[in-house]
Amino acid sequence: MIHLTIVTPIRKLVDRQVDEVVLPGSEGSFGVLPGHAPLLSALQVGEIMYRQGSEARFVAVAWGFTEVLSDKVSVLADIAESAEDIDVERAREASERARQRLQSGGDDVDWERARVALDKALVRMSVASKKG
Repeated sequence: MIHLTIVTPIRKLVDRQVDEVVLPGSEGSFGVLPGHAPLLSALQVGEIMYRQGSEARFVAVAWGFTEVLSDKVSVLADIAESAEDIDVERAREASERARQRLQSGGDDVDWERARVALDKALVRMSVASKKG
């Protein structure tokens, strides 16, 4: 078993024993099983999957860091939201606003900010669709 903790500046989202964790590392997604080699990784916008037995749960995350030890995974996320907490309609609206900004073009568009907003909205919609 692995002890998984996911915290944000606002709250502790997850604090439980799990069998497996998959994280969106800065160099791509990676899985963690008991006995994993220690590592530190930055996180990108993506989803965290954790499994206990046959039950898989999902968390949308945006940036932060993770520390992996052989029996423990600690996630310090800037933003994290469990599938059950995501408002799907708000995520769809955010996705549409970001798409419109990207399609409108022009000198006043902050391309990076619009792209990140779209990525976050799409991850939130994906995670919300996996509600347990």
